[in-house]
Amino acid sequence: MIISCEALLFDNDGVLVDSHDQVVEAWTRLCGEHGLDFLALESEILGARAVDSLGRHLPADECAVAVAALATYEIDLAPFTKPLTGAPDLLATLPPDRWTIVTSAPRTLAIARFEGAGILYPDHFVCGDDVQRGKPDPEPYVAGAGKLGVDPANCVVFEDSPAGGTAAVAAGARVIAVGDVAWAVEPIARVKDLSVVTATATDSGIELHIAEGS
Repeated sequence: MIISCEALLFDNDGVLVDSHDQVVEAWTRLCGEHGLDFLALESEILGARAVDSLGRHLPADECAVAVAALATYEIDLAPFTKPLTGAPDLLATLPPDRWTIVTSAPRTLAIARFEGAGILYPDHFVCGDDVQRGKPDPEPYVAGAGKLGVDPANCVVFEDSPAGGTAAVAAGARVIAVGDVAWAVEPIARVKDLSVVTATATDSGIELHIAEGS
């Protein structure tokens, strides 16, 4: 499968880096401190900002305390983040002005995870604290396309979460699903990881090649 676009937008956790074990550990600790059931919240937090998820379950003052505590727990665990298969190799082939990252994590945590996993990251990217409305709202992906000076309709997004997929489609972008989590929206393709994706720079942007049977 070949897909042409002007630019690429990547979610981070679950697409470029594997922070799953650290997320579970930090959230389990936090939920225990605030009388919440992590297993009941697990699907809800996937791809979403912590402030949005916790804000549905805690009063505003307690939510603010919980969000700050969670950030501390997750930053402490960030050095254990791993790169996901294929991510470093794909990023290394991309022109620096043709891609960026759009993550729901706050900036300090995002950078800690990039560095923990040892992956390349751009000078300018979009974090959860850069937007008023997080995924599934389209604002993060509209902002990500704006960083590159590209219309979202001319971008391809790589996402692993239902919230992120919804955000990308609502922004007008085409989206490739990473992993096997079911979505409410239909991606243009689904891949197990980025090892099956290669990219070639063109005069107008990027040409993606997705291996057959991926």
